Amino acid sequence: MHISVLLEESIRYLNLKEDSIIVDATLGYGGHSSNVLKKIPKGYLYAFDQDKEAIKEASKKLEGISSNFEIINTNFVNIKEELNKRNVLADGILFDLGVSSPQLDNADRGFSFHKDATLDMRMDRDSGLTAYDVVNNYSYDELTSIFYKYGEEKYSSSIARAIIQYRETKKIESTLELAEIIKDNVPEKYRKKGHPARKIFQAIRIEVNNELEVFEKALYSALELIKPGGRICVITFHSLEDRMCKQIFNEVSSVPKELSKLPVIPEEYRPKFKVIANIKPSDEEIEENARSRSARLRVIERV
Repeated sequence: MHISVLLEESIRYLNLKEDSIIVDATLGYGGHSSNVLKKIPKGYLYAFDQDKEAIKEASKKLEGISSNFEIINTNFVNIKEELNKRNVLADGILFDLGVSSPQLDNADRGFSFHKDATLDMRMDRDSGLTAYDVVNNYSYDELTSIFYKYGEEKYSSSIARAIIQYRETKKIESTLELAEIIKDNVPEKYRKKGHPARKIFQAIRIEVNNELEVFEKALYSALELIKPGGRICVITFHSLEDRMCKQIFNEVSSVPKELSKLPVIPEEYRPKFKVIANIKPSDEEIEENARSRSARLRVIERV
């Protein structure tokens, strides 16, 4: 079962009115969207997802609440293009960058290092690059780089070397096969801190779905699509996404450095946004849902 992380907080900070126009950039299985839809009886919800299975499930949930919604089956990198087509400016935009529990729990998808499956990890199953391609075709340097950059894994080079050596005798086909190679090539004391495959699987998933570039582009687009007084809420699950979100929010909510000492800031240089909140899950939420441990909610408002 999927439990939406920081649900109450994100709903509260979206500042919903009964006629709000809201965009859920990451529909998933509809946890946040269904709660939003209940609170905007005269408003409208636009929800994005590239995963057809998730859309099928979420549609049923939303149809039971209201017909005031449209699901747009595409990656949220296309948010600007799709909303411009519909002449939409939003009162609130939500990004929840976690992989939904059904995706993790569905062994076929290849996201989990606990269940055996073919190496896939695509959010959009019609897209090209898979985890199998990354693991079996990337060079030692490329693997080391993505493990270090996207997984922040200190044993990146020894894990990459082990993968290359293993590939010399046979292709790496499955998630458990890969998890075993990773486990066998880190020190024993490191394994006790949690499964060593976690960071590597995260890194491969980010690479397969081009997640950081896509998020950066989508977040800048969202800033252009929000009405004055409207808010953007972003829930991140690892430090790279959170750092990127923090930097972009700081950039658009600050006066240019060279003008900051002026007694009066000229109108055209005043920030168009202000940072509203930066929240972590409560101890109760972490106890109830261990996957929320690394989550963080950042909120910005157009002034």
